[in-house]
Amino acid sequence: MVALSGLQIVLAIACGGVVGFTLGLIGGGGSILAVPLLLYVVGIHNAHIVIGTTALAVAVNAWINLIPHWRHGHVRWKPAILFAIPGAIGAVVGSIFGKMLDGKALLFLFALLILVIAVRTLIQARRGNGKPAAADPMGSFRWGRVLATGGGTGLLSGFFGIGGGFLIVPGLMFATGMEMIDAIGSSLVSVGLFGVTTAVSYAASGLVAWNVFLLYVLGGIAGGFFGTLVSSKLGNRKSLLQTIFGSILVLVALYMLYDNISILIH
Repeated sequence: MVALSGLQIVLAIACGGVVGFTLGLIGGGGSILAVPLLLYVVGIHNAHIVIGTTALAVAVNAWINLIPHWRHGHVRWKPAILFAIPGAIGAVVGSIFGKMLDGKALLFLFALLILVIAVRTLIQARRGNGKPAAADPMGSFRWGRVLATGGGTGLLSGFFGIGGGFLIVPGLMFATGMEMIDAIGSSLVSVGLFGVTTAVSYAASGLVAWNVFLLYVLGGIAGGFFGTLVSSKLGNRKSLLQTIFGSILVLVALYMLYDNISILIH
C-alpha cells in the first residue's frame, strides 16, 4: 500500500485510462506507457514497486479489453494460447532476474529495448508491408516458431515487468501469418498471462501497491473501451497502426533514457 494524495488518485485513474486506451488500440504498448506514467506523472519513484504494480494492472486491463476484440472476431485462440503457455514459464524466470537488478539500470535497459522496437516498427510502417498470408483457421502454423517466440517474449516480459504486447503482436504475425488486427486481439491473451505471472513474483516480494493497482484498472476499463472502438474502425490499416505505435514508443524511450542516464555516470 502506497500513500496517495487526492491529486495522485486522480492522476492514477487518468493514467490507467491512457494505458487501457493504448491496449485497446494496438494490443501492446500499454505496459510500456504504464511504467513511465506511474513514475513521472503519478509520482511513485520505487522502480520495482512501479513494475510489479503496473504488471498486474496491465494484465487485468488486457483481459478486459480481450472481450470486445473477441466479440469482433479478432482473437485466434489456438495460437494465442500456445504463445502464452511457454511465455508464462519464461516470465517467471525473467522476473526473478529483473528483481535482482538495480532499478535505474532496469529502466535504462527497458528504454533501450523499446527504442529499438520503436525504430523497427516505424521502418516497417514507412515501407508499407504487404498483407501477410493468413494462417489456416484450423491452426496450420509453424509450431516451432510459436513456441520459441512465445517463450522468448515471456522471458523479456518477466525481466522488464511488461506485458510484452509490442513483441507479441509482431511475433504472432511472424509465426502464424495472421493479419495485424487479429494479432492485436490475440496478443491480449499473452499480455494478461505474462503480467499476472510477473506480478505474482513481485507480490511475493512485497512489491505491488494494491491501491494504485485498483485505480489503474478503474481508469483502464474506460480507456480500453474507447481504444477498442478506434482499433475496430482502423481495421487492417497496418501502416497507420504501426506509425502510431512507433511514435509513442520513441517519445517514451527518449525521456526514460534521459531520466536514467545517471546509471552510466556513477
